[in-house]
Amino acid sequence: MTLLESEADPKRARILEGAMKMFCAYGFSRTTMDDIARSSEISRPALYLLFKNKTDIYRAIGASLVGSSVELAGRALLDEGTFAERMMLAIESGLISLFAEIAGSPHGAEILDMKNTLAADLTADWRAALSDRIAAAIAAEADRTGVDLAARGLTAGALAEMLLDGLEGMKSRLSEPGAQREAARSLVRVVELAIRP
Repeated sequence: MTLLESEADPKRARILEGAMKMFCAYGFSRTTMDDIARSSEISRPALYLLFKNKTDIYRAIGASLVGSSVELAGRALLDEGTFAERMMLAIESGLISLFAEIAGSPHGAEILDMKNTLAADLTADWRAALSDRIAAAIAAEADRTGVDLAARGLTAGALAEMLLDGLEGMKSRLSEPGAQREAARSLVRVVELAIRP
């Protein structure tokens, strides 16, 4: 599993990976701290030295994943290629592929829905960071093509928010990654049309 690559402490990373396996296999509510300790191959007391409860572990997994998401998307947006290619790479690497294991698990919906109650602050910070990076890429592309977004009644920030809103809606409607990619391409085309001369 490479979802938690940003974890610097190997013991912590092992615990988070073990917890992720348990959450995906049994769901958040049915997973116990004993399950996580066994899956991580550490003692229960050692687990409690690093994490006070499942919520603490869930938030640590969330923080790691959203940090990776923003980093991967940001790198993709600065990569070589057309605007649409870079934007799709950002969506693929920072969203679809990164969360595919969770979304594809039997308890993926439960795990992802828990973010609203256990990690709403992390989700809000993640969205703001993604929006900032996407808006910067849109503004740079509009500058490159000589498009005055204000004259069109648009801003780079509004286009970034529209894209993220569309991606969020797409996730609730489409569970298959191929269908998500196609819908994402359509959203990127709409943004691209707004910044073409």
